[in-house]
Amino acid sequence: MKSQHQVVLSIGSNQGNRLANIESCIALIHQEVGTVIEVSKLYETPAWGFESDAFYNCALLLHSNLSAQKILNQVLKVEKQLGRIRLNQEGYQSRIIDIDLIVFDNEIIESEKLTIPHPLMQNRNFVLLPMRDLKLDWKHPVLHKTINELIASTPDDSSCTVVQDLKSPLREIPLENYNYIAFEGNIGAGKTTLVHKIAEDFNAKTVLERFADNPFLPKFYKDQNRYAFPLEMSFLADRYQQLSDDLAQFDLFKDFIVADYHIFKSLIFAKITLQEDEYRLYRNLFDIIYKEMPKPDLYIYLYQNTGRLLENIKKRGRAYEQNIEGDYLDKINNGYLEYIKSQTDLNVLIIDVSNRDFVKNHEDYLFILNEIQKKLN
Repeated sequence: MKSQHQVVLSIGSNQGNRLANIESCIALIHQEVGTVIEVSKLYETPAWGFESDAFYNCALLLHSNLSAQKILNQVLKVEKQLGRIRLNQEGYQSRIIDIDLIVFDNEIIESEKLTIPHPLMQNRNFVLLPMRDLKLDWKHPVLHKTINELIASTPDDSSCTVVQDLKSPLREIPLENYNYIAFEGNIGAGKTTLVHKIAEDFNAKTVLERFADNPFLPKFYKDQNRYAFPLEMSFLADRYQQLSDDLAQFDLFKDFIVADYHIFKSLIFAKITLQEDEYRLYRNLFDIIYKEMPKPDLYIYLYQNTGRLLENIKKRGRAYEQNIEGDYLDKINNGYLEYIKSQTDLNVLIIDVSNRDFVKNHEDYLFILNEIQKKLN
């Protein structure tokens, strides 16, 4: 199930440097509206409905958590930034840039300011042909036709010819060069949320920890001394089984995999929670298991300060986590940092996300992608 909305925008320009206008528009949408996942080829089309210079057109697929109305508001701001002044006169006009919201998931929206899907899309080759490039698994929710069926039945017989390819912002960040990335972080750092988002945006396979299913976890938070050893042993067994099963079903040379944990976290938590003799026994078992585990090509640690972690834990409202203390989180963080220092053969990236909210703020998410891109370079 997708956690982000899938949005299709249509872009056109027939004034000034049309290519530069389109490219600037794509970059601004990616920076300020949502993650641009796919961009069509660039097309040239005669002006539709009035005499003027020919248009350059393209379509793009966007992932966003925003509502359709908020996306519309944002793209109107982008138009304004690029110099578009919308006039209230009748009919069509030439324009520096024109952005239309065509599709929002499979929804049908009819409001005073917005109609989704765009009511004229089926009559416009300059919308349909670029949309076909996006290779969407989408059917018009009113007309019940695929893009190819809409193209076959459109009354529009105007020419719409390919000019060139356009760059897609995500193609500049070739994450799939790493086959297997593990994201780690303290309790409440947001690693699982980030993994879901990256997996959707980069079409990656996920390996997600099944912590919520552990029956010892609520007991451990009530009585740590009594339940620490069974908790850590059950986590180790479950992580080993899950990673063995999940990674075995993927081709580690072909599939792009993102995980929200690395098995070494078992040792970090065990060192904090277990008595010395218990830890020695645990360490012997762990070392046997660790040798068998595939190592991630990139290990990313999301550092977040303790105050923010406590806020996040409170916000997500898991009852058994509400009594976690700052000292415990500090010990976990120190354990991670000591582990990272000791690893000579692990490709590590530490990203400080203390003052960032990559769920609500799109620019904070792009900051993380940019940090990974710098590591790639």
